[in-house]
Amino acid sequence: TAVPLTVPRPSPPESPLHYEMHVKGMTRLHPQVEPEHRGHFLGLCAPAVLDHLTRIGVTTVQLMPVQDAITDRFLAEKGLVNYWGYQTLGFFAPDPRFLGDADIAEFRWMVEAFHSAGIEVILDVVYNHTCEGSQLGPTLSFRGLDNRSYYRLAPDPRYYIADTGCGNTLNTGHPMVMRMVLDSLRYWVEVMGVDGFRFDLATVLARHPGGYRRDGAFLSALRQDPVLRG
Repeated sequence: TAVPLTVPRPSPPESPLHYEMHVKGMTRLHPQVEPEHRGHFLGLCAPAVLDHLTRIGVTTVQLMPVQDAITDRFLAEKGLVNYWGYQTLGFFAPDPRFLGDADIAEFRWMVEAFHSAGIEVILDVVYNHTCEGSQLGPTLSFRGLDNRSYYRLAPDPRYYIADTGCGNTLNTGHPMVMRMVLDSLRYWVEVMGVDGFRFDLATVLARHPGGYRRDGAFLSALRQDPVLRG
C-alpha cells in the first residue's frame, strides 16, 4: 500500500546533476556525522552531508545498492565482505548493514531528508541476477522455490545462462518473475519514497532468446505501469 510522503517530491530538475554514492563510504569516517549514524542511512541525513551536496549543486543522489545483499562465499572464506552490494538476496528490504536500530523506517527518513533539501533519490538496483550464483552456488531463495521459472537455463537445464557474468540470469520473461520485479520497484517508490532507478546491466533485463529487444516485455511493462512510467 502506498504511504504518503510527509515531504513533497522535488520537481524534476531541468539540468540534473547526479552524485553517485555508497552509504557507508559517504559517512563512515565523516567527522561531522554523529558516530552512531556513521555508515548508516541516518548518516546521510546529517546537515553537513546535505549542505555539501546542495552547495555543489547536486539535484539527484544515486545510491549504490541498498537492497538486502550477501557476501560471496569465496570472499567470506577469506574473512572479507562484499562492500558494493551487487549480490541481492531481498528485493523488498533495505540492507541491514545500513540500519542503526534495524528499523526500515530509517530508509524512509533518509529519503525525506534528501527531499527536504530539494534532492531526488534514485537507487542502483540489481534485477539481472541474484546472489545464488551458478549451479554450484547456494540454494537461498528462488532456486529452491522454482528454479526453471526464476532463472534462464541452458539447453542442459543443469546449467544456467549467465549473461551477467555472475553465474545466473534472472528470467524476467516469465510472467511471475516480471510481476515480482515490478512489485519490488513499486514498493520502493510507493512505500519507501524513491524517485527513480538505475538498472545494473539494464540490457540484460530486456533480453529474449533471440537477444536484446528494445520493445521487450520488461521495458514495455515499465512504460505502461502507472507508478513506474515516469
